[in-house]
Amino acid sequence: MQSETMALVNTDFFKSELEVFGITFQDDSVLDKVVELCICTRTQAEDMVSELMAYSSTRSISKLTTENLEQFEHELSHKKNKSKPSYKKEEGHNRTRDIIKAEEEEDDLFDSYSTPAKGSQKRALTTPEHPQSKRSAALLASPGLLLSPASFSPSATPSQKYNQRGAKGEVVATFGAVQGTRWAGRKDPGAGVQLELLEGPEDSLRCSYKFMFQRLRDIRNVLTEKIEELGESLRSQFSIEEFSPVSLPAQDRITVLGQVCCDSNGKLNAQSVLLEAGPEQGGQQVSVDLSELKEYSLFPGQVVVMEGMNTTGKKLVASKLYEVSYHFSDILITPFEIEAGVPLPFYTPTMEPDEAAAEPLNVLVACGPYAPSDSLTFDPLLDLISVINRDRPDVCLLLGPFVDSKHEQIEKAKVTETFGAIFSRCIESIVDGTKSVGCHLVFVPSQRDIHHHFIYPQPPFILPHLSKDQVRSDRVTLAPDPCTLLMDGVTFGVTSTDILFHMGAEEISCGTGSDRFSRILKHMLIQRSRTVRSVLREYRFNDSRVLLTHSYYPLYPPAEEVNMDYEKFQSFAQMPLTPDVLITPSELRYFVKDVVGCVCVNPGRLTKGQVGGTYSRLLIQRSSEEGKRVSPCVAVQVVKI
Repeated sequence: MQSETMALVNTDFFKSELEVFGITFQDDSVLDKVVELCICTRTQAEDMVSELMAYSSTRSISKLTTENLEQFEHELSHKKNKSKPSYKKEEGHNRTRDIIKAEEEEDDLFDSYSTPAKGSQKRALTTPEHPQSKRSAALLASPGLLLSPASFSPSATPSQKYNQRGAKGEVVATFGAVQGTRWAGRKDPGAGVQLELLEGPEDSLRCSYKFMFQRLRDIRNVLTEKIEELGESLRSQFSIEEFSPVSLPAQDRITVLGQVCCDSNGKLNAQSVLLEAGPEQGGQQVSVDLSELKEYSLFPGQVVVMEGMNTTGKKLVASKLYEVSYHFSDILITPFEIEAGVPLPFYTPTMEPDEAAAEPLNVLVACGPYAPSDSLTFDPLLDLISVINRDRPDVCLLLGPFVDSKHEQIEKAKVTETFGAIFSRCIESIVDGTKSVGCHLVFVPSQRDIHHHFIYPQPPFILPHLSKDQVRSDRVTLAPDPCTLLMDGVTFGVTSTDILFHMGAEEISCGTGSDRFSRILKHMLIQRSRTVRSVLREYRFNDSRVLLTHSYYPLYPPAEEVNMDYEKFQSFAQMPLTPDVLITPSELRYFVKDVVGCVCVNPGRLTKGQVGGTYSRLLIQRSSEEGKRVSPCVAVQVVKI
């Protein structure tokens, strides 16, 4: 039930549901706030619609604004705190529901193993009200095409809602100098483009490692090291003499270092904040009173330095919160100048851009699912291939899930092939369908790819049939999740894991004056850890040299759907520098933001339930201006498929 709710938490769902009852919205920011409320209060989408309807009807409100939504949030919070559900009754209801669901799944399982009688094979249902799409008919008639709907499902009925969508190709978000921009690749797309993982082949993540065999001591060492290293950075930056133990009673103001955590299994709030110190500061936990802080933004797993009073040793009344400052000077910092407290630099290639790189680089970014939730005809993926052939981008960055574990027909196993075979057909269709364009293709897996390892960090896909064809394999890069890519001297930080959604449900803030997305992204670019492996080949760090890095997933404990391997996390889930572009797809609303000099893009998902979603296109051009950094991201657009 929780996964179904997550899939429905989007602005389009609330807008369509509430407009039926004559409730409109002042602007898109109100819709975003409703989605944020749904996530933060852990309320199911259908229940949130009911609450909004009840609130609007009792006050005769026909248009929701920011002001009355704040009042609604206050009443909803008060109602949730007041209510005490009957656990026995709820448990009985859930048990009955689970029994019914299990019986239905059992019937579906028996049906999938049964052999149909001769001549009983049903054709796809087509009526004047639900006609068969021309594309699906052409695919059924062309057995040579890999994405034939009949290959994926016994009934190849296309998604009616997707085919009847409006605003195709509409630009819904822009960034940079978009006016007059020609959204097309070079004359010969992909030619001369240098694309590789920033990590060397010997350092990149492979699938041969053993996961889920972690020792608690090793996990603790990783978390402790993060606290100590970031604490040392903050101590040096703010000239702090020493940190006091968090649980030691003191009559004077003290400065303590620790990791933010929650006092229970519930969601973090202003009354449940604990600060857990590292071993050097006693390793104890203390409750934190945030009432004297005028401004803060906290999430579980965040390493902070606090100043305040702790007269009893049991509660710290915080009066000051230290954070890593992020002010870049005009002079570029090279990695050899990294010191504690100095922000991590951007990538500074030593080679001048060649003649081919002088032309802008066009990059297309899309994130799955690539099929609507009510059909496995993969019409959105076919449309995306058409877009690639039309715009001819130089690089296509495609993130999973390709075979979505949350898809209705995948969950019920209503497919005629193995999941791996479906995935292979998707990849081969993309590779062969864009052969005439010649663009570079980068495939990044997702935790929701049902045929792949669902562990974080996640190894890259394995495509043995593709590696045998040298011509096709030269165009394809298989990257892990997360990864840092280098395209013509421009760095791309990429992760398919929905860190925005996960941290958005846990982060609390007060008086920051910034939007939630910017705060979360800034946390990703500030929270550091340490790694000792060599990552920048241009600078050739020795393996023994300590290198501070950002984390692609600073949240601890992670979301329930994320299976974390902390040993590999320490080595392969870090940003060794501040990327020029950060790609963070999410279930939340698409956006493009400049955060501390890094252009952060949420391209959205190619499909949102039964309707079409969005993809992004970026124009990249590296400047050769000396002594001053100019963002290579010239323009970005988020476009509806």
